[in-house]
Amino acid sequence: MYDWNAQREKKAFLALADGTVYPAWSFGAPCDRLGEVVFNTGTPGYEEILTDPSYAGQIVTLTAPEIGNTGFNSDDHESVMLRAEGLIVHNYNGPSNWRSEKSLRTALQQAGVPALAGIDTRALTIRLRNSGTLRGFICTSGELSHEQGVEKARAWEGLDGQDYAARVTTEKPYLFDPDDAMSSSWGLLEGDLPAADIPVVVYDYGIKFNILRRLRQQGMRLTVVPAKTPVSEVLSMQPAGVFLSNGPADPAALRYAIDNIISLIGRVPLMGICLGHQLLGWALGGRTCRLKFGHHGCNHPVKELSTGKVEITSQNHNFMVDMDSLDQSVAEVTHINLNDNTVEGMRHRTEPAFSVQYHPEAAPGPHDSRYLFSRFRQLIEEA
Repeated sequence: MYDWNAQREKKAFLALADGTVYPAWSFGAPCDRLGEVVFNTGTPGYEEILTDPSYAGQIVTLTAPEIGNTGFNSDDHESVMLRAEGLIVHNYNGPSNWRSEKSLRTALQQAGVPALAGIDTRALTIRLRNSGTLRGFICTSGELSHEQGVEKARAWEGLDGQDYAARVTTEKPYLFDPDDAMSSSWGLLEGDLPAADIPVVVYDYGIKFNILRRLRQQGMRLTVVPAKTPVSEVLSMQPAGVFLSNGPADPAALRYAIDNIISLIGRVPLMGICLGHQLLGWALGGRTCRLKFGHHGCNHPVKELSTGKVEITSQNHNFMVDMDSLDQSVAEVTHINLNDNTVEGMRHRTEPAFSVQYHPEAAPGPHDSRYLFSRFRQLIEEA
């Protein structure tokens, strides 16, 4: 039921570290939360966004004005729980979809995630584009003043230098989908699943289910391991390849992961995406730096330099590999973003290792980049 008084009074609010305050009404969990405020330009897929571990530490503003119509269902989760710190929308709607198992409101409340509606998300997005990503504080109680909310946002440490991968990774190794129940579901696969005859170890820095599905559909038997698993333990599993997953926050904080990747280069084929791409950049001698307001959405154009082909891609990251920091004799840039010319893909010039910054599993998003999973299989077979 709608609480019309709450909508009229707008006792909840979002406070930003630059001093801006947006009054709102609460439709999520009745709690306060800190996070880095970003905007996502995707139209569908709020469920996949909220359950993507890469959004840990972030408060997501959706630019689509009407949110909630499709409800929430367990088939569309990208991890076992909601990972975003909070949600900001213009207008919340109840569910009206045959696949819905519960409302978005109920899912947020059960997961303890706050959400605000009634905010001018267009104005908020423009502010984030102009000023850059900002630290924010969601207050749903109405018991704090706007000034106190701004102070909390300013006092928060933010995501720079923070290892959030250690917070979202699996606690122990596991074999993904041993009975193939997840990998063959709801039309993701054309034809039957191939035999799982290629052993691959997946470093979980914040892995999404749909990435694992795509790899399994290439005939890979996937053992998922915690982010800090030593190289010796990984190699003892005799993998044909190692996958470096997506994940949240600052890659520079994951020195243990960078050192592991350095040890793996040349010993086993590697593929990385998102955070895994940034970590490979560090391992190849490069550096990462912040984007002004990040890439978050399903419509980012990326050009593959060798073919001239342009892909529309799904992305979620606030950091990038600094192109000028890469040793061009070791690393070749293979893809660039056509919006800002940032690095979107690279490969080792002599060893079997490559990565992309975007999310080729497309959850949510277009399927232009699905070929990259078959390219990983081809790399393994050639090695």
